[in-house]
Amino acid sequence: MGRKSTVDRLAPAIREHIERRLRENRLTLDELLDDLRASFPDEAAPSRSALGRYRQGFDEVMRTQKAMSSAASALVAELGENFDDKSGALLAQAVTTLTTKATFRKLEDEDVDIADVLDLARAAKAAQETRSLSLKERQAVASEARARLLAEQQKALGQVAKSAGLSDATVDIIYSKILGIE
Repeated sequence: MGRKSTVDRLAPAIREHIERRLRENRLTLDELLDDLRASFPDEAAPSRSALGRYRQGFDEVMRTQKAMSSAASALVAELGENFDDKSGALLAQAVTTLTTKATFRKLEDEDVDIADVLDLARAAKAAQETRSLSLKERQAVASEARARLLAEQQKALGQVAKSAGLSDATVDIIYSKILGIE
């Protein structure tokens, strides 16, 4: 396991500045270093190689996010705005994948403390909850669909019973034995 990057040890405002410039993707490493020195003259700038390594990791994260965004856009284009069980499962898988990648990246860092472990545990719990929520939503939709179908069948049976002159006993048998309605 390697030590913490010098970029990771910078003040949050400097890291945010670096990440914003990396997202813009219009500066070379040397131009980015010059920009950092001009924007934060009282702070020590990271080395060119540290900035290059940080850019590589940042670019990998951005590629993953773009791929997931493209997949989500394609899914919405194909299936529409309303999510069903397949798209919910895909979303749950995406959350799990991101959590797993973040966990492995953090575990490569030698300076893992208890706060990091707690953050990783929370992220794992959230990923698991996403999966169980997807299952609960599918079960709720199935239950609602069954209730609607039974209501429609009950209404249709009532109309048929009246028009055909079925006895109340016959209708009750159809309700209980065929439709399972008590």
